[in-house]
Amino acid sequence: MVRRWLITGCSSGLGAALAAAVARRGDVAVVTARRVADLEPHTADWPGRLHPVPLELRDPAQCERAVRTAVEQLGGVDVLVNNAGAGLFGAAEEVGDAEIRDQLETLVVGPWRLARLVLPLMRAQGHGHIVNVSSLAGRMAFPGLSAYVAGKYALEGMSQALAAEVSPLGIRVTVLEPGGFATRYGTSLTESARRLPAYTGSTAATLAGVRGMAHDAATGRPGDFAEQVLAVVTATGPTPLRVPIGADAYAYLEAAEQAARDELAAARALTTGSVPPSDPLPAV
Repeated sequence: MVRRWLITGCSSGLGAALAAAVARRGDVAVVTARRVADLEPHTADWPGRLHPVPLELRDPAQCERAVRTAVEQLGGVDVLVNNAGAGLFGAAEEVGDAEIRDQLETLVVGPWRLARLVLPLMRAQGHGHIVNVSSLAGRMAFPGLSAYVAGKYALEGMSQALAAEVSPLGIRVTVLEPGGFATRYGTSLTESARRLPAYTGSTAATLAGVRGMAHDAATGRPGDFAEQVLAVVTATGPTPLRVPIGADAYAYLEAAEQAARDELAAARALTTGSVPPSDPLPAV
């Protein structure tokens, strides 16, 4: 089966690796970047399989054009991968209103818009797969990444609701939660215009860690990410809604899940003065 993909954010990193893996598999894809020239090194090797399109996620007209191109060039969309994104570094007090809006437009509104545009196609054909690339920041917070965390939490919340809405229509939804990967995310991370010395102590480690990911030998390789995405998309049986990618992702999220259980127990003790019941709660 040849799948028809629409993949955003393909100029480098995870998106570029996924586009190449899709083409090697024999599938076809519309691949996007803000500057179409940035796609040429990747699409030149796959004429007829990868179709480059310029896309600024914050521009509704360009989003519509990308989907229209997929229909015209590929005949439709079987898999939408919302991979494009951008990061903003700044403590909550440092981030201004315009910066928050810009971050949410890129991380939430743009992917939501593209999902809305492809869903009529998927409903008509009776199948489809929407893959939203989130992050560990979609389930746990990192100091200094307040706006980015807010965007990824929102993307995951939307995806959970969307999955329940479209499952009866034969459409799957997957949220990918990559751990550390050697990409340009850290080096392209922008910083809020306002910086307050009071927050250096709580956020500096995050900034240093993110900036150094691209050159850290311990981080994952984009090619490995791409292979795992293909495994999820081509799986014939049911798949989890949320799929961590990378060994470090599982370690971080297991620790976060335990911390959430501990917090829930502490909240119960604080508000009710009781400990959690030893027996499971009755079914509702």
